Amino acid sequence: MMNRKIRVNLSLVWLVFLALVSCNQKSQETSKEPIVIDERDQKLSVNKIIPIDSVWAGHRVGFSMLTHKNRQYIAYYNKDRHMTVGQRNLDEDQFELYQLPVFDREEGQGTSTTLGWDSHNSVTIGIDSEGYLHLAGNMHVHPITYFRGQEPHDISSLKQEMEMVGSNEKRCTYPHFMTDREGRLLFHYRDGGSGNGNEIYNIYDVASKEWTRLLDSPLTDGQGEMNAYASQPSLREDNWYHMYWVWRDTPECETNHDLSYIKSPDMKNWYDAFGNQVLLPVTIDQKNVVVDPVPPKGGIINLAAKLCLDENNAPLMAFHKYDENGNLQFYVSRIEEGAWKAKQVTDWDYRWEFSGRGSIPSEVRLGDFNRREDGNYELGYQHIKYGEGVLLLDKDLNTIGEVLKPDNFGADLKLEGDFEGLEIRTTNDLGASENGKTYRLKWETLPPNRDRAYPEPWPNPSVLYLYELE
Repeated sequence: MMNRKIRVNLSLVWLVFLALVSCNQKSQETSKEPIVIDERDQKLSVNKIIPIDSVWAGHRVGFSMLTHKNRQYIAYYNKDRHMTVGQRNLDEDQFELYQLPVFDREEGQGTSTTLGWDSHNSVTIGIDSEGYLHLAGNMHVHPITYFRGQEPHDISSLKQEMEMVGSNEKRCTYPHFMTDREGRLLFHYRDGGSGNGNEIYNIYDVASKEWTRLLDSPLTDGQGEMNAYASQPSLREDNWYHMYWVWRDTPECETNHDLSYIKSPDMKNWYDAFGNQVLLPVTIDQKNVVVDPVPPKGGIINLAAKLCLDENNAPLMAFHKYDENGNLQFYVSRIEEGAWKAKQVTDWDYRWEFSGRGSIPSEVRLGDFNRREDGNYELGYQHIKYGEGVLLLDKDLNTIGEVLKPDNFGADLKLEGDFEGLEIRTTNDLGASENGKTYRLKWETLPPNRDRAYPEPWPNPSVLYLYELE
């Protein structure tokens, strides 16, 4: 009887010991200091600054820069709000500038080279494999505004073409040129309005100098009920194109919903994340492409997502939405057991209550999302309350620390203008140089005003600069 009691007591002691060890291990795990990786010494230095022109500073609108081999091209709106292009050889310190013919929408049959107050009306530039320039811009549900060079590498030969393909070109928005794996020039845009539109893709033939449809149907179709705010397809390390979008029901930005994703080996045949071919056009009814069924007013806004691939080339999607308490949080979703599974990676006490239409100021932004060489992940952010930084996530998407990065270009630049509300604008290079250098455009404007005019007085023009970094 006594031996039995001793055995029972020893068992209890052993169980208590195991419990204490387990608690101690958990305490050690939870008390781990956050990892801090300091990469601030990787900052690019400024080699050269080239003043280019005086530009409109009354509101934000996108400019464009394209470095191609040993030449560089830019497109912007000058101080008079007129569409202007520039070019230079990389070894030259001055741009040759050319203002496109000036006309308003009445003169241009709905097209125009004169900027109004719409911050959507960016201007973009592309180049085909024979060196002919292509330019589009200043359209937000307007007829296509497109210029094509008549001589290679010559901005002064840009001539307006009233049609590209000839159909679905009366209500165009978000023009983008891109080059595919084979070096062919593509052009894509939204046909229709916010809450009711389709994503259209064209391809250019250098022999015939004509555009045709890349796809027999739109890539996405809102079926008259919504439209897709889509990323540009990007060629990733697996040699496939990847893209994502959110659907939006109305012009009000709070009606975004259903983060979605597809991939393609050739820009024509598209698949979901599980390898199933997707019928085109993609519609809201195809639930197999949905990454996260964020509902309208659920905390996701246009393109509030970032994509990267894991070590097996499987996609991961970072995005933001509201948590159960109504705060805006970052999440990362990956494929587990044949389904997308989201993990919350922030614990912020802040709700960005975005709503309405037009170009609105951003309070929270996702930064770059990358897989590091050690297999961990980094996710950048800009937050009106929590500042700017880069989260460090482990392979299981636990937040384990931060990565200290050099300031983004423009963060340490001082405003030249003294008009209240001016902000620094920058744009990245759509191309790539062969000299190992990095280029950025920099200028100053007021923020967007939901596409409405600011009351006078307006700021004086700002200077557009080219920065050469190394």
